[in-house]
Amino acid sequence: MLDPSRIQRRTLRLLFVTQIISGIGVATGSTVGALLAADLARVGVSGLAGSAVVVGAALFALPATAIVRRRGRRPSLAAGYFVASVGALLVVVAALRASIPLLFAGFFLFGGATAANLQARYAAVDLAPAPLRGRHLSFIVWATTLGAIAGPQFAAFSGTALVGYGVPTLAAPFFFSALLLASAGLGLLIFLRPDPAIVAGTAGGRSAGTGGMVRALEVVLARAPATLGVSAMAIGQLVMSGVMAMTPVHIKSAGHDAAHTLRIVGVVLSFHIAGMYAFAPLMGWLTDRLGRRPVIFLGVVLLLGACGLAGTAGHDSAQLAAGLMVLGLGWSASTVAGATLVSESVPAELRASAQGLSDLIMGLAGATAGALSGAIVSLWSYATLTLVAAVASVLMVVWVALFRLRQQAFEHSRGAS
Repeated sequence: MLDPSRIQRRTLRLLFVTQIISGIGVATGSTVGALLAADLARVGVSGLAGSAVVVGAALFALPATAIVRRRGRRPSLAAGYFVASVGALLVVVAALRASIPLLFAGFFLFGGATAANLQARYAAVDLAPAPLRGRHLSFIVWATTLGAIAGPQFAAFSGTALVGYGVPTLAAPFFFSALLLASAGLGLLIFLRPDPAIVAGTAGGRSAGTGGMVRALEVVLARAPATLGVSAMAIGQLVMSGVMAMTPVHIKSAGHDAAHTLRIVGVVLSFHIAGMYAFAPLMGWLTDRLGRRPVIFLGVVLLLGACGLAGTAGHDSAQLAAGLMVLGLGWSASTVAGATLVSESVPAELRASAQGLSDLIMGLAGATAGALSGAIVSLWSYATLTLVAAVASVLMVVWVALFRLRQQAFEHSRGAS
């Protein structure tokens, strides 16, 4: 007889290891993506590099969710990493051929790794006890810290590792990303047995035909907690993606050579990624202890503060690093609390579809931010970009406040009746 608690412990250990490996792979490529796009194209479209990755992640949520519902988490997660590995290799080929279309095709496929990373946090709560959902989810988010912090630093080293083979400095990191992501996918394909989603009854069997994205959307819109959870993750992704995507380009505008620029970018993004992942266990503990909604509000306030810090930093690397770290903290709070809220606010048979829907909406929000960020910086400035992001954060604060008032009014009317 299967022991869910034993399977959950094994699942968490495996996800922890593969998140470290994939974290290095994703961060190594992401560190230089905008720079490579700016080098082959121009600054005005460099934000589209991040957008292509985010759109790829968003759209991959559709087949990933279908695979989860029919086959479980194991083949879905592995497929995401394998697709991303192919995308990373395409980026290297594109740089060698100076092909912009091939470059963006590679970025698009590279988004499969982001989709898999997002799905991994849901795999962590398939069998988690209700009082521990926030902490188990945040444990997997935190696991990415070890790899993601090392990734930007590894990018500086790996950039020169293939110079003797004619691979450009800004493209070489993607070769190593491909190897790491393929390794993560292979590890999951071999060792994620039994599948936690199948054991939980949210995948395979009857659940495979209980409803897709359309039905999940109807349920999410009908349930205020689920709507709030999805909204929180979308706003967090929008603000984080827009500001983070253009920070390397802003640093490059100081006039440093490519190697020195990579070193500064590596340090700043390491702080950012630390904010995103290192304090995730704290966010998970707060989510379980204080509740999902207070932590969402905290995340929005942090996003607003980050925009103020980064927008007034100029080329002060220390202040930029601080601003990007606070930006990561805001994203972490809104993502951990939002994902936990979504996972527990929909019926089990629609959980995988609702989770995929939330990732799709997050991805589209991030893609929109990335696409607009390059144009905003090109036409105006990096400071203007952070101002626009701050306005989006304020709108989320208003939304959270209105949601709370609406919920209190609803509870009061039910009590009166």
